[in-house]
Amino acid sequence: MSGISKNAAIALAATASLALLATACTGQSESTASDDPNARTTITFWHGWSAPGEVKAIQANVDRFEKEHPNITVKVVGNINDDKLNQALRAGGSNGPDVVSSFTTSNIGKFCSSGAFADLKPFIEKSKLDLDKIIPKPMLDYTQFEGTRCALPLLGDAYGLYYNKDAFEEAGIKAPPKTWSEFAEVAEKLTKTKGDSYSQLGFMPNYHGYETVVDHYMSQWDHAYFDADGKSNIAKDPAFAEMFTYQKKLVDSLGGFAKLEKYRNTFGDEWGAKHPFQTGQVAMQLDGEWRLGMAEAAGTDFEIGTAPLPVADDEVDEYGKGFLSGTIIGIAPQSEKQNAAWELVKYLTTDTEAVVSFANAIHNVPSTFAALKSPDLKVDEGFRTFLDIAQNEHSNTPPASVNGSTYQTTLQDFGYQYESGKVTDLHKGLEKTAQQIDTDIAQAK
Repeated sequence: MSGISKNAAIALAATASLALLATACTGQSESTASDDPNARTTITFWHGWSAPGEVKAIQANVDRFEKEHPNITVKVVGNINDDKLNQALRAGGSNGPDVVSSFTTSNIGKFCSSGAFADLKPFIEKSKLDLDKIIPKPMLDYTQFEGTRCALPLLGDAYGLYYNKDAFEEAGIKAPPKTWSEFAEVAEKLTKTKGDSYSQLGFMPNYHGYETVVDHYMSQWDHAYFDADGKSNIAKDPAFAEMFTYQKKLVDSLGGFAKLEKYRNTFGDEWGAKHPFQTGQVAMQLDGEWRLGMAEAAGTDFEIGTAPLPVADDEVDEYGKGFLSGTIIGIAPQSEKQNAAWELVKYLTTDTEAVVSFANAIHNVPSTFAALKSPDLKVDEGFRTFLDIAQNEHSNTPPASVNGSTYQTTLQDFGYQYESGKVTDLHKGLEKTAQQIDTDIAQAK
């Protein structure tokens, strides 16, 4: 389950270390690879997975690759976070990686614009790959920046709604809500107060509520973070005000910020058996495809349903969409074995057997059309929801920025202020936040 390493808090925190990397790298628009991919060689592949099952699964794919490419030996190094990766790429030299991967999808703008990851265009053209026919568009979008493709997707994550079917039945709710208005009604019906707390909360709306972050909410409204000139659009696009207004009303209707925060502090760890959805403390949960396997492993004693998240009331025709992210993989620009490195990148990201076997092993969403439709893909009813979200044409992810996820962090910080009542003027708050976003991006260029 790779979602552990990719939750929003870790993704946003990685931006600071990446700022240092940008000062040490320059963009690469041409491949300087001169190694013979047919020659006997050893390449090094750094990845972030650390759980035994994940490490075993990626190694199994590397073993298959080595059988198909007997001249290439792959040295695999796991548990590499972005800090370690950035330090190695800054240092350069022969001891660094040749193939690099990251869970921090939101930093693709920095990876591509700074040259931290090599431009893959020459390799893709040489291999005559038509990526539009191989990989879903949202995944192609979050692995490139302003025309520079420096990465490919290595499995993906899709976010949807988990719900307690037993709680739904007890409350007389026949089906998961499709619009945010319906969702608010359902969340209130499912909420049971107990003194100044709850015996069951319909939904934890607060931005610290495990995956209920601003960009995950925003995926369910048609929106544009930036205008045509690249300026922050959050104060001009009414979708942002609608989302913040809706979320704040939901917070208030379910008991208020202070009461909800007090209850939230009783929750177990997001990645442990005592997650509040798994214990029945909350009846609905926004989460990624990995939660189903984690809940089953924790021995959850109620039937779990999955569905897409609701959409804005006037966008019901787009119901089925969701937030997408995923692991990205590319080539280290300092590598002297880039042609051999490309063979591994190409295999891991486009070989159907490789993608399917890895998806089956770590319960992530396949990142190619062929793998999504493969008869070898292990699919149950709950998991199919996320496969459908991944393929929905309206599914989305925040656009890449030259300063990575900084603009998302800034907007998230505003969200904390607004939901808690520390900021009361929504429009002025969004305008101030937009100005800060523009300033930060201008300084990063």
